[in-house]
Amino acid sequence: MFPKASSSTSQDKTPSARLARITRWAGPYASLLQMLLLGLLILSLSRVALAAWQWERVEATGISAVLFLQGARADLILLGYFLAVPLLLAPLFAHRFSARLWRTATVAWATFALVFIVFMELSSPQFIMQYDVRPNRLFIEYLAYPHEVFATLWNGFRTALLLGVGLTVVLAVLLYRLLQRASKGMNMWPSRKLLLLWPVLCIAVFMQVRSTTGHRPANPALFALTGDSMVNSLIINSAWSVFDAIGSMRKESVSSEIYGDMPRAKVLEQVRAAPWLAGARFDNPQLPTLHHQPAAIQRERPLNLVIVLEESLGATFVQSLGGLPVTPELEKLKHEGWWFEQLYATGTRSVRGIEAVVAGYAPTPARSVVKLSLAQQNFYTLAAGLGQQGYHTEFVYGGEAHFDNMRSFFTGNGFQKIVDIGEMRPSFVGSWGASDEDLFDKSLERLNSLHASRKPFFSLIFTSSNHEPFEFPDGKIALHEPTKQTVNNAVKYADHALGKFIREAKKQDYWKDTVFLIVADHDNRVYGNALVPIKKFHIPGLILGADIQPKRIATIASQVDLAPTLLSLLGVSSTHPMIGRDFVRDSSSPGRALIQFNNLFTWLEGSSATILRPGKAPLLGRYDAASGVLDPYAGKPSRAQVDRAMAHVMLPSLLYREQRYRLAP
Repeated sequence: MFPKASSSTSQDKTPSARLARITRWAGPYASLLQMLLLGLLILSLSRVALAAWQWERVEATGISAVLFLQGARADLILLGYFLAVPLLLAPLFAHRFSARLWRTATVAWATFALVFIVFMELSSPQFIMQYDVRPNRLFIEYLAYPHEVFATLWNGFRTALLLGVGLTVVLAVLLYRLLQRASKGMNMWPSRKLLLLWPVLCIAVFMQVRSTTGHRPANPALFALTGDSMVNSLIINSAWSVFDAIGSMRKESVSSEIYGDMPRAKVLEQVRAAPWLAGARFDNPQLPTLHHQPAAIQRERPLNLVIVLEESLGATFVQSLGGLPVTPELEKLKHEGWWFEQLYATGTRSVRGIEAVVAGYAPTPARSVVKLSLAQQNFYTLAAGLGQQGYHTEFVYGGEAHFDNMRSFFTGNGFQKIVDIGEMRPSFVGSWGASDEDLFDKSLERLNSLHASRKPFFSLIFTSSNHEPFEFPDGKIALHEPTKQTVNNAVKYADHALGKFIREAKKQDYWKDTVFLIVADHDNRVYGNALVPIKKFHIPGLILGADIQPKRIATIASQVDLAPTLLSLLGVSSTHPMIGRDFVRDSSSPGRALIQFNNLFTWLEGSSATILRPGKAPLLGRYDAASGVLDPYAGKPSRAQVDRAMAHVMLPSLLYREQRYRLAP
C-alpha cells in the first residue's frame, strides 16, 4: 500500500502532472492554456537573460521594470496569434466524439508554437551581436540564401550553431512529452457549453492580440520606449519581431506611408526645391524627377568609370575619420583624389548601398529595390544610362551573383555582363566566395580586355572579404590583432588587396582615361545606444584617376550624390531621374544625408537630425559629428524640416510603386 501511495504522490509532483492540475478547468482548451503559460515562462526567462547580458544599456534607459511589464504584454500578443488558429477550429473538432483527434492536434500545435518561440529566442543573442537588435526582416531575407548563410554560420559561428540546434531539438522533445502527458486528463465539455463559451473566448483572444482599446492595435512601434533601439527590441520578442517584418514586407510598395501622408504635388515640390536642382527642368509629367544634367566638365571623349564597392568599410576603420588604423592603403590614396570627409550611407545592407551608389535611389523602410519585383526591369541605374551613351557595362563579384538578387536586378537594368566566381580561378575561397585579391586580379584582366575594345566602359566591382566570418588568405598582412579571423584583420586584408589593385591599375594605359570611385556599401555593424546611430553610417568615399586633382569635401554628402557627381567628372551629359547633388558644380554649400535605420528615417542637415517615426510625432535631434553623439530629444522640428524629410522618404516609394524611376522610352 505505502509504495503505491508514494508512487502516486511522486507522479502528482511531476511538471506534467502539475501543469495538468493547473489547467484541468479549461476542458478542451487545456493544451492551449498550457501553451500560453509555458510560452510566457519561456519568453520571460529569455528576456531576463538578454536584459542581464545587456544590463548596462538597459539600466541606462531607466525602464528596467517597464521593460518586463511591457514585455509580458508583447508576449501575450504573440501567443494570442498562436491561440487564435485552434480556437477558430474548436466548434468543428473540440467535441467528445472527436476528443482523441482534438487532443493530438492541440498538443502538436502547442509544441510547434513553443519550439518556434524557443528557436527564435535562441537565435537572438547571435543576431543582436551582429546587428544590435533582435531578429527582424534581415533574418527573413537571409533565409533566401541558405548556402551562403550556412557557410557563414558553420565557419564563423559553428559552436553557437550546434548549441542552438542541439538545444532546440532537446527542448522540442521535452516540450512535446510534457504537453502530451499533461493532456491525458483533458476533460471534454458538452457541445452546448463549448458553443456558448466559444464567442467569449474569441473576444478575449481578440483583445489579447489587439492589446489596446485605442484606435489602432498594438504594434512593435508602440514598445519603442527609449532612445536605445536595442533595448526597445528587448521589450518585444523575436518571433513577433519576425512576424511583423513579414507583414511589413507584404506592404513594402507603400511602406513610406507609415510616417504619414503628404500630397503628391507637395512631395515633388519639396524635392525639386533642392538648390542643386534649382535650374533643372522637369518636362515629363509621367517621369516626375527626370531631368537633364549637363556635365560640368566638357571632354572630347567621355572617360571610363570603375566603382569599387567595399563591403562593410565604415569610417570605423579609417583613422583620419575617427576610426582604427587598419586602412593604411586608403589613407595614402586619399591624398590623390577627392576625399569625402562627411559621407553617409543610406542604410545597413549591401543592397541598400547598391541602390544608392549605382542608381542614385533614396532609401525607404521597405526592402531595397534590388530585391523588389517592380524594379527588376526598366529601373534607372548608371549602367542603363551609360549603356545608352555607348558604354560597355558589367558587374564583377567574387561570390555568386545571384546573392541578394543582384544578378536579376543588374541584368534587367543595364548591366551587359556579369562576372562572378564561376568565371574565376581563385587561389583562396571563403564562405562568401573568392578573396579580394582574386577578385581584383579578375577585375584587372577584365579592364584590360575592355580597354582593348576601344569602347568606353563602366565596371562595378563588389568586394566580400570583409564579411563575417572574416576569412582571408594567410601571410598577406601583419595582423592588427593576434586572433586572425576578426573584423579588424579582415578590413586590413581588404585594404591591402585594394592597394595592390590601384597600384596595378595605375600602370595600365586606361588609368589616364578612367575615373575610379572607392566607397563603402555600409559599415560592418550598426550598434550603439542611440535611437539612430548616425556615427555608424559614416563611410569613406574617394574619387581618383584620370585628371582628378586632390580635394577634400567637408560638406555632408549622401551616397545618392555620388552618381550625379561621377557623370559630371566623366564628361557625360545625361537625362536621368536621380535627385542627388553634383559636387563638381558645388562642393561648398551645405549638404544633407538620408539615413534609413530599421523603421526610422533621418534627414541630417549640419547638426540637425529630423527623425521620422511610424505612428509617432517626428523628433528633432542634435548630432555632434566630432563625438558621434546624437541627442534625439533636442526639440521639436519645424514644419519645413518635417516637410523636407517627409518628401524625401515618400518620393522613392511613390516612384517605385508607379514605376516612374526610369529613363524615357
